[in-house]
Amino acid sequence: MKILVTGGAGFIGGNFVKYMVNKYPEYHIFNLDTLTYAGDLTKHRDVEERENYSFIKADIADREIINEFFNKEKFDYVVHFAAESHVDRSITEPEIFIKTNVLGTQVLLDAAKSINIKKFVHVSTDEVYGELDFDPETFFTEDTPLQPNSPYSASKASSDMIVRAYYETYNMPINITRCSNNYGPYHFPEKLIPLTISRVLNDERVPVYGDGKNIRDWLHVEDHCSAIDLVMHAGDLGEVYNVGGHNEKTNLEVVKTIISALDKSEDLIEFVEDRLGHDKRYAIDPTKLEKLGWRPTYNFETGIKQTIDWYLANKAWWENIVNGDYKNYFEEQYTFTE
Repeated sequence: MKILVTGGAGFIGGNFVKYMVNKYPEYHIFNLDTLTYAGDLTKHRDVEERENYSFIKADIADREIINEFFNKEKFDYVVHFAAESHVDRSITEPEIFIKTNVLGTQVLLDAAKSINIKKFVHVSTDEVYGELDFDPETFFTEDTPLQPNSPYSASKASSDMIVRAYYETYNMPINITRCSNNYGPYHFPEKLIPLTISRVLNDERVPVYGDGKNIRDWLHVEDHCSAIDLVMHAGDLGEVYNVGGHNEKTNLEVVKTIISALDKSEDLIEFVEDRLGHDKRYAIDPTKLEKLGWRPTYNFETGIKQTIDWYLANKAWWENIVNGDYKNYFEEQYTFTE
């Protein structure tokens, strides 16, 4: 069995690669990534010598290389994570997101169709649904209309529609998964949880957009990996599956939880100008996936402790990032009052 994982040097894709290599030694896992600023191969040092793991550096939008690669390896499954995924960057550079997330997905679909793939699993996001109000009884379901509000989520919604079209037009075997906010080991320090952990550990101010009351449903990345594994093997063809962690928290609650766990002062919190088009709330109803047999193993309390412990034990990994080119990006992105 040959499985291609695109974007396997990123956060979620990288964790999925490790999960699959370790769980299925009889499968050969191919990790394809173009290694942008968020791509990192150090997370695979414990599996890179395994016989069932291979890495290929390539851009999913490069049709010639992708076609050649697919024709050579004849993959059984494709699990497609590769995407530009950082909302703030999509606001300043939307064109990159369209090229990778939309055109890149279409290139992969054509290549997969040409070799009669057994299944193409497209990993998407709950952000394609737009935003919810603060009513705790409202949730995103698979039937919620797509109403993306950022260039990032619009590019993901577009790729979702292209994947669906290949199922309807060409009868290509596909699934689409839409997850809530992920967290866990190897999360790029640009995102809320690792950003907060890294800055609190260094006694640096933590930026919180607006009033901090925006709500997200948090999903541990290991639970997400198990969900995708299940959908790949058992998902009904053509279906969409929402993946949520049942862990709704305001951004401010998340930051305060981390500060408390690290025994630091909330004086480190500084509210900054809100993000453009900042969605109020995301919340997933994962009932359809649960009927397939999936349940999250982490609640937020156990998951955030595991995540903080990991960042404490792996300071060299994230310090190398925050002290490099990312430092300049951070200073440009956030404006603190003096």
